[in-house]
Amino acid sequence: MPHISQRGQAMPESPIRKLAPLANKAKARGIKVFHLNIGQPDLPTPEIALEAIRNISLRILEYSPSDGFPSLKSKLAAYYHRFKIDVTEEHIIITSGGSEAVNFAFMSCLNPGDEIIVPEPAYANYTAFAQAAGAVLRPVVSSIEEGFALPPIEKFEELISPRSKGILICNPNNPTGYLYTRSEMNKIRDLVRKHDLYLFSDEVYREFCYTGAPYISAFHLDGIEENVVLIDSVSKRYSECGIRIGALVTKNKEVRKSVMKFCQARLSPPLLGQIVAEASMDTPEEYMRYVYDEYVERRKFLIDGLNRIPGVYSPIPMGAFYTVARLPIDDSDRFCAWLLSDFEYEGRTVMMAPASGFYSNPENGRNEVRIAYVLDKEELKEALLVLQKALEAYPGRTQ
Repeated sequence: MPHISQRGQAMPESPIRKLAPLANKAKARGIKVFHLNIGQPDLPTPEIALEAIRNISLRILEYSPSDGFPSLKSKLAAYYHRFKIDVTEEHIIITSGGSEAVNFAFMSCLNPGDEIIVPEPAYANYTAFAQAAGAVLRPVVSSIEEGFALPPIEKFEELISPRSKGILICNPNNPTGYLYTRSEMNKIRDLVRKHDLYLFSDEVYREFCYTGAPYISAFHLDGIEENVVLIDSVSKRYSECGIRIGALVTKNKEVRKSVMKFCQARLSPPLLGQIVAEASMDTPEEYMRYVYDEYVERRKFLIDGLNRIPGVYSPIPMGAFYTVARLPIDDSDRFCAWLLSDFEYEGRTVMMAPASGFYSNPENGRNEVRIAYVLDKEELKEALLVLQKALEAYPGRTQ
């Protein structure tokens, strides 16, 4: 029988989705599973977006331009201007979700063997896309004790080599919820400028910043305008993950030219998704305030509840809708699988993402999990109780 490729063998499993078969088996046994493992909001998609689907009058569902509808790009440019991100329609390429934007950015900017420096823990799929491009992620590990703040910039400098091609950040951060400060962003800017690196900046969660500190976009940094490749998606802010619409934004003409070749190879981004995304740009401010306030309340409820459980610690996330929590366990992969295969409390269990999958060295996340607060407070209350009971019963508890 033919062997699969080395690339296929090396591709990591998703720590977010790899336990899905165990969750499905638990549900088949009649157990309710609280899904805290994935950033799938439970809040309703804006009515204006749903109306756009209902009112589609097209007679032919045809290809769109490879870089997306001009009307959608124009609305996105206006949206970015509200955040003082000075870009125009020509700087924007519509992609099939933020994931494709990351993939195309890496494929366009990196050669096999090139290195990207990334603060960890980091979104797990970055590793997969780097692997596909033949690139190497060089991690700078942040600590839960410091709230996952940016590590000292000297740690980044130590990793600079002739193979260094870029720095990758997610701001606000997935999986930690950390929001980078102006000072931290300026230090990144200086390093990018000094070594003429790309700055890949995933800013999907910009709508969800919970502190008085401002959101600092990579496009707010002076002197590196041609180095920035911004990644965006409508999935989270409008609760429409399934339409698969994202964007790659850069002022670097050569990067855009290269990205367009990959866009043409996959023909076009989703037609219906673009229609929904364009309608979503007109979502009323009342909806955005409602969503924001809901996450603020859920964040406080979850973090307070976690830190009341003996042996559990979570810093307060300042953005997005995730936190990384430290648990009194021997192995987060084993614990998360055990929750689904061997544990239930009054017919319920919890699904979380082992944090080991968000580090290059899985040992760094052995006693940590990522939790998404995408359920309402009543469900979070039940999930916290189930988690507490599970930690009391788990045979690999460490304290």
